[in-house]
Amino acid sequence: MRSFRKEKTMSQLKNDADKETEPVLKDYKNKILLVNKGRLTLKRDLYFIGTTQRGYEIEYDVKYEEGCSPTETFLLSVAGCLSIDVVHILRKMRCEIADYEVEVEGERNPDPPQYYRSFDLMIHISGEGITPKKMERAI
Repeated sequence: MRSFRKEKTMSQLKNDADKETEPVLKDYKNKILLVNKGRLTLKRDLYFIGTTQRGYEIEYDVKYEEGCSPTETFLLSVAGCLSIDVVHILRKMRCEIADYEVEVEGERNPDPPQYYRSFDLMIHISGEGITPKKMERAI
């Protein structure tokens, strides 16, 4: 008798993961704003103030004298999106998180356009009930 192992495509794996986590994430995912707005205002030279729709301000400065670069906050946004989901899912799995931190690094193309070529994220986490299997599922 022959046995065949069926390999799942990345799309199938993602769909399976979405089905598993959809009820878990429903609580806070339903509270998101479907349309996000913001404003970026030039103040002088290449110094801008970004304002979110809820009034939070971020300073962007190409010279790094008074603010950060948009690419720095982009990296933090990637880490933030990942972290919100990971922490929420782990808590739903009854994990007690004592400490959580993500280090994020992005490698940019040296020549214009200077897009990110890759991201590396390292999660440092400690607490009760956190297993490699739970971490893999949450991520």
